[in-house]
Amino acid sequence: MTPFHAVVLGLVQGATEFLPVSSSGHLILVPWLFGWPDQGLAFDAATHLGTGLALLVYFAGELWRLAAGILEGRSDDRRLAMAVVLGSIPAGVVGLALHHAAETKLRSVTLVAVSTIVWAFVLWWADGRAARNTVRALREVGIPRALIIGLAQPLALIPGTSRSGITLTAGLFSGLDRSTAARFAFLLGLPITLAAGLLEFVSLLRHGGAGIGLDALTIGVGTSFVAGLAAIWFLVSYLQRRTLLVFVVYRIALGLLILWVNRG
Repeated sequence: MTPFHAVVLGLVQGATEFLPVSSSGHLILVPWLFGWPDQGLAFDAATHLGTGLALLVYFAGELWRLAAGILEGRSDDRRLAMAVVLGSIPAGVVGLALHHAAETKLRSVTLVAVSTIVWAFVLWWADGRAARNTVRALREVGIPRALIIGLAQPLALIPGTSRSGITLTAGLFSGLDRSTAARFAFLLGLPITLAAGLLEFVSLLRHGGAGIGLDALTIGVGTSFVAGLAAIWFLVSYLQRRTLLVFVVYRIALGLLILWVNRG
């Protein structure tokens, strides 16, 4: 893998990890479009270290207040921490169980296209309900809603689904407003994203990967961090004033374009 490939893939991973358009789908599509060798799921997963660090930076203040609140015995902070822990379990368990299958059997361009379109319509449906949603703060999410959102998260193993997209959708269906749904989706993704990225990064350093050098790996992680942090700030701010319609349209158009190009 060349440094240029690593920059492009890192930027794609960072930007699309947090926008509801599917990072795994785009990381399959980019090499397919440009005729590059598939970089493999290991590199994709390792760049999650960059996006995990972006989440850590974005939520640094919130995490500090949460830790202080837990130590001081504040019930709302303890409830939020428990909600994040319990909501993270399904993705961790399913991810460990199906990691190999996702790496070997689910990297199909057609699957990406179909999944991108199908979940676009579900996101559109959920977004249409958002005007009636009343939960506007992280500490109002609660454990039942966190479990609903957490149980939806493993669907992101299917390329084209989008982890942020499916958790946003579940958050909207459970009564969160758009901005709160995005923030909780990101907070919920912090443990699994950071852990998965760190483990895969260390594994690649120790055992090596197919043509992935330390320089390319470092570049990929660094660019995914920068792009990821920018994407988080953008989406949370964007959803305070606007709907998800632009992402729905993008997903449908992208899926149809892929099917048309790949029709032969």
